[in-house]
Amino acid sequence: MSADPRIHFAASGKPEARTAVETMTRRYGQAPLDGADVVVALGGDGWMLDTLRERFSDRLPVYGMHRGTVGFLMNEYMEDGLPERLNAAVKQVIHPLEMSATGVDGTTTIKLAINEVSLLRQSPQTAKLRIMVDGKERLAELSADGALVATPAGSTAYNLSAHGPILPIGANVMALTPISPFRPRRWRGALVSADARVEIEVLEAERRPVSASADTQEVRNVAHVVIREDRSKPMTMLFDEGHALDERILREQFSL
Repeated sequence: MSADPRIHFAASGKPEARTAVETMTRRYGQAPLDGADVVVALGGDGWMLDTLRERFSDRLPVYGMHRGTVGFLMNEYMEDGLPERLNAAVKQVIHPLEMSATGVDGTTTIKLAINEVSLLRQSPQTAKLRIMVDGKERLAELSADGALVATPAGSTAYNLSAHGPILPIGANVMALTPISPFRPRRWRGALVSADARVEIEVLEAERRPVSASADTQEVRNVAHVVIREDRSKPMTMLFDEGHALDERILREQFSL
């Protein structure tokens, strides 16, 4: 990155983010996306995920500044010295998950997720799921509220709330985690290779309807979902030195 990087600011709709983008563009200017070196996302983690999704085509690195609610993926907001911070930032490359969800009507929808792909029951009826990894049945029937597959970057989000493991960046694995499992009671999930193909079949899909979500992108009434890592769409996140994502995840593992 040049000593004077061309910055494109992108802000969420929160008042503090809108105020910040006005302040920062007055100070540093606003480069058009097709002429920018970096995108600075002003908001919370949800906005960071939205901004990263927009980078699948242009591959611009994204530096987040916390002006939202949750800021695990964000750097501290400071108005001074932004070009210097950008040039000293640590790069972290992550890859999304591809969700291919086939509905009970036979329609297939493909979405990309940065954090996780989750399946959740849509009704009071417990979801019944059959889980296969690389074409081999691993669990004939899971009775639960649902299940999810999380990336290392997303392992501290919904996955952690569901009592899944925290994964170090670069671990080359995904977390397969049940959500409120009823049977088998002792199954707490699994770690699968990052290049694995995870298939989840919804049993009794019409009687026990289930939705599938790639992060916040929901598809309802699914019958079969295939999840795999898509390495053709790398995304680059930038973090202040000493606060990179791998360091944050490591610290999270020791938090009480």
